[in-house]
Amino acid sequence: MDQVTKIANRLADVGGVVAVCLGGSRARGTHEPDSDFDLGLYYRPPLDTAALRLLATELTGAAVEVTEPGGWGPWVDGGGWLTVEGVHIDWIYRDLDRVHRIWQQCQAGRFETGAQAGHPLGVYSHAYAGEVALGRVLADPTGELAALQAQIRTSYPQPLRESLVANARWEVPFTLSIARKGVARGDAFYIGGCLFRVVGLLVHALHAQAGCWVLNEKGAVQAAGQLPASPAHFSARAHALFGALSGTPDELTKAIDEADRLAADVLDNLSPSPG
Repeated sequence: MDQVTKIANRLADVGGVVAVCLGGSRARGTHEPDSDFDLGLYYRPPLDTAALRLLATELTGAAVEVTEPGGWGPWVDGGGWLTVEGVHIDWIYRDLDRVHRIWQQCQAGRFETGAQAGHPLGVYSHAYAGEVALGRVLADPTGELAALQAQIRTSYPQPLRESLVANARWEVPFTLSIARKGVARGDAFYIGGCLFRVVGLLVHALHAQAGCWVLNEKGAVQAAGQLPASPAHFSARAHALFGALSGTPDELTKAIDEADRLAADVLDNLSPSPG
């Protein structure tokens, strides 16, 4: 960890980098011995990517691909994958002004989703705020990121909670109703996509109800199953929906019916304004 902190301090000296934050399982204390170190590089343009490439080469002893901002897509942004003395360290860009804007939107109850490689459910914008809330600031010369983190950690915005729960209340039944239209043609692909979307909506609603941040799909169903408003056996029931999606109308209908019951159990436990 000392090595990672030293790297973070050197990154903070690169033009455009405002602060560096450890994220992922390493920040949350849920990591495995071989887990990567995810370093969020919170920056303002222009970001000196040439300096980042020189530093990456120095640290690894070889040329490393370090992208320009946007090189990894509209939400993950960009960065580089490094191996330093056998340790995997990922640099991941975050435009700090964009993070500030999204935090303001969260407080107003607004969120958006965007397509992004590696995120089959899509990236939910409030994940940016969650990354700051759950991260560990390693280098922050001006104190700006630490101040933002203190704001976000104060409380989960009630307007965002209400928006995510309300979104699930209308979109889940709608998605299940259109899934049924695929039964007659045996469209397991389409129905599977609808069920995946439904489970994702329920996961976000359960986390919002509990005032917990969802950063991505990985492990999100298991985490949702441990939340107070989660019905019994939520995780097992959710995963079972995808176990046998054959093309027969009876099995497709059964899967949708099971999803309908699971959704009802979740939504009955949710309220727009939890106490």
